[in-house]
Amino acid sequence: MNHAQKGDTVRIHFTGRLENGAVFGSSENEEPVQLTLGSEQMIVGLDRALVGMQVGEKKTITVSAAEGFGLRRPELQQQVPRAALPEGVKVGDRLLARTGETPLYVWVRALDEETAIVDGNHPLAGQTLTFDVELVSIEPASSEE
Repeated sequence: MNHAQKGDTVRIHFTGRLENGAVFGSSENEEPVQLTLGSEQMIVGLDRALVGMQVGEKKTITVSAAEGFGLRRPELQQQVPRAALPEGVKVGDRLLARTGETPLYVWVRALDEETAIVDGNHPLAGQTLTFDVELVSIEPASSEE
């Protein structure tokens, strides 16, 4: 039976949970998620755990913050003038900012009349995550690669 290998395109169903059990994402009642193993399309810990799985196999995977969305970096959170943000922005919105030539996504964490707190850390940074996954299909990597 085929086992998923680096370079293969796989389709999975997943449910992702935080340490407190809250669900942060799921493909339940949707099409399976498609990704190529080893391509940096997903977090490292999940990518590694899928290698070696067979079609139909289910697994619960715990991913550390370091192998998930990274550790929180306090220097990526800062206070900015509220006027620097688009009109109508709300807490939780994701915005594209620029630091010199480099684009950076930031999330709005807090707002008041004069200022806003924006954060370049992913909302799940610093958290241990648990995934229930089912491998739905494997499309082997092309032998020409």
